[in-house]
Amino acid sequence: MSLAIYPGSFDPITKGHIDVLKKAAKIFDKVIIAVSVNPAKKAMFSIEDRIDMIKESVNDIAGVEVDYFEGLTAKYAKDKGANAIIRGLRAVSDFEYEMQMAQMNNSLYDEIETVFLVPKSKYNFISSSIVKEVSKLGGDVDKFVTAPVSKRLKEYNI
Repeated sequence: MSLAIYPGSFDPITKGHIDVLKKAAKIFDKVIIAVSVNPAKKAMFSIEDRIDMIKESVNDIAGVEVDYFEGLTAKYAKDKGANAIIRGLRAVSDFEYEMQMAQMNNSLYDEIETVFLVPKSKYNFISSSIVKEVSKLGGDVDKFVTAPVSKRLKEYNI
């Protein structure tokens, strides 16, 4: 069985993330969308909230599991027996950093390959950071995130 890990902070998950996830789910038998715990990053939402929003947002995609992890992505992928790590690329500027990470992960766990997927062009400019900023300033983010995420953003910003 082919298994891919789709790691990220997903703070919050966007429609761009979900587009990449849907593409990965067509390629792999199972995809674990894995929320990374990074104490160095100040997250808007707790791990539990992010997991809940993801589950509510992707429950219609077959072969997807939601989990979280701390530490190295390569170690998590190895522990899960994954064949691949999924990474989304929005722009050429993402590539250099993502390539370095892919090479590092492969050097730590040589059984893992990184698969780069590109979201639909209408999602190329969307990032969790931009969505949070627009939401904080009272903008409508409904076309960039799912209904459960939009609801949580509105609750957070009240």
